[in-house]
Amino acid sequence: MKKILAILTMVILFNACSNDESSNEVQAINKVLNRQSTGSSANDLLSDDKFTSIRIELVYVEGFEPTQQTVDNFISFLTDLTFKPAGVIVEKRSIVSPGKDTYTIEEIADIEREQRKNYNAIDEIAVWALFIDGKSDNDEGNEVVLGTAYWNTSFVIYEETIQGLSDSPFEANRTTLESTVINHEFGHILGLTDLGSPMQTEHEDEENPNHCNIQECLMYWESEVSGGRFNLLNKSNIPQLDAQCLADLKANGGK
Repeated sequence: MKKILAILTMVILFNACSNDESSNEVQAINKVLNRQSTGSSANDLLSDDKFTSIRIELVYVEGFEPTQQTVDNFISFLTDLTFKPAGVIVEKRSIVSPGKDTYTIEEIADIEREQRKNYNAIDEIAVWALFIDGKSDNDEGNEVVLGTAYWNTSFVIYEETIQGLSDSPFEANRTTLESTVINHEFGHILGLTDLGSPMQTEHEDEENPNHCNIQECLMYWESEVSGGRFNLLNKSNIPQLDAQCLADLKANGGK
């Protein structure tokens, strides 16, 4: 009888260990899925075929938080373009400054590797948005980089640069500038222009690849590089996607 009990105990323990291992395998996070080329997850973000919600992990360096209206504008932008019946969720938190004046994209990616918490789940696609202090190492003279999309669900906003260009006389309203740059970078993540959402008509800027050639469009190249354009805009006016870009997104699963 003791032998039978011992055997049964071993069987139960073995099954328990096996179930734990299976559970761990199911819960394992494949971070590689969120480290693919920009635009490669456009259909997953636009349609509800695989993911029914988007979770935005919005992380900012202390003192460089975007305005709440900027966040609300971003949610509206996504809601208007994507089929996500379970909604767009934003998780916002701060981190201490990495302590650099200038960042390469690889350094930005390293911050994400260290700090990112959310990755794709069964029916939810996760996005990382970083608002950083310091500048891009690609700044040249008067032309400064305002934001960069660098993976399929990742982008960085150079918030210190944006704050230096906004909310003073003859400069853009900060929320307008933040919203323009965020929406533009996410446009690249949605595959614009010819970056994952195939063009329905030819409208790529030959001199600035993956950007729209219509100057009034959100995806015009100056929306991510400051060259004085925002001093000329109505300060309450956020550029919109033109009809050609909207057609590209719709053809790839968007609204």
